[in-house]
Amino acid sequence: MSIDQGWVPQACTLPTREQPLRLAQFDELFATALHEQRRLAPTVLRWRLDPSAEDAARDLTARESGCCSFFTFAVTRSGDSVEVEVRVPDSHIAVLDALVARAAARLPT
Repeated sequence: MSIDQGWVPQACTLPTREQPLRLAQFDELFATALHEQRRLAPTVLRWRLDPSAEDAARDLTARESGCCSFFTFAVTRSGDSVEVEVRVPDSHIAVLDALVARAAARLPT
């Protein structure tokens, strides 16, 4: 599958050559650990992940926050799963929309 970087905003400070790798890391997390995603509000998304992915989710979201400061991620253990809450400001709703679509495309059926 090709990696469409067209939605990566200018505010992202990750070097362009590293962006495909980061997107692939999110794709891998979605494909192997994502059980559910729910859009709680236009600016808020929640993923429910397999608990075995907690360390990977914490690492990936911390690195993403470092280059895309408009993202706010909160990773918490909730029962037998890990929840990741993703927030963006109103000015970056389109980025969250693209992330929702990317995750949905990789949700196991």
